[in-house]
Amino acid sequence: MNYCIIQTTYDKKKIASKVATMLLAKKLAACIQLNKIKSFYTYENKLHKDSEYILSIKTKKSKYDEIQSFIKATHPYNLPEIICIDITNASEEYLQWIEENVE
Repeated sequence: MNYCIIQTTYDKKKIASKVATMLLAKKLAACIQLNKIKSFYTYENKLHKDSEYILSIKTKKSKYDEIQSFIKATHPYNLPEIICIDITNASEEYLQWIEENVE
């Protein structure tokens, strides 16, 4: 599997949009979806319920380390969510489109 979706969350839409734009400009992703979500989680022994913005970054698996480093270097959270999900099934045309748009 050569392709994946990397997910990360941000507390501010403006920052999430800027990160998405920068990743696309650097040709690290073919498509990035930004959606508002409600997150429920435990952090530092406290229950949190926060509105966040999730980025779903469609890319090549070979770009994971570079994207992870970029997110860690620019993220406002001490412990940002950075999850890589393999794309196990997709149309050949869609995968080819990712291939052509990620350098």
